Amino acid sequence: MKKIILLFALTLVSCYNQERKCTDFKTGKFTSETTFDGKKLTSSFERNDSIQIENYNKVIDTFSIRWINDCEYILENVKPKNRAEKKAIHVKILNTKDLKYNFEYSFVGDAKKQFGSVTKL
Repeated sequence: MKKIILLFALTLVSCYNQERKCTDFKTGKFTSETTFDGKKLTSSFERNDSIQIENYNKVIDTFSIRWINDCEYILENVKPKNRAEKKAIHVKILNTKDLKYNFEYSFVGDAKKQFGSVTKL
């Protein structure tokens, strides 16, 4: 009996897919919330299919956006002010629900992942 219950539980887990309607988030106005080095960071941004303009602490940055697939994209600062801002950022949408998505991001080539959420306005 235990084997049947275990098999049933494994079947349910393997069939569970988190919702990802990523194309709903390719354009529009958004707010973002991330935690970096233990600090909560909030920003707002607007994006079309190739440009993202972000406002963080009254500093406005423009990023080119290149979609790898429907749920992953690369951000590059259009006018970087230092070496750190020259690093491209890889973003992967993990799941979506209604007007919100959760994501992971890292600098391209960096194994350390950070996480956050975005809400479409």
